[in-house]
Amino acid sequence: MVQTILRRPDVEKATGLRRSAIYDLIGEGKFPKPIRLSRQSVGWLETEIADWQRARIAERDGRRLPLNMEAAA
Repeated sequence: MVQTILRRPDVEKATGLRRSAIYDLIGEGKFPKPIRLSRQSVGWLETEIADWQRARIAERDGRRLPLNMEAAA
């Protein structure tokens, strides 16, 4: 299965977070880790970013996600 890889500007646009906030959250284990694309570039799987967004919405609404979604969040 082919997955879409988002580069940092697209991740920033999709999440509303700036670069420093993204890397702070990664360091805290609260945001998907990037995958290495080349020696000097990384990207994020679009599906993992979408899962993270769904988890934030569920958190806002006071809902729990299904177990398979919590692992990805």
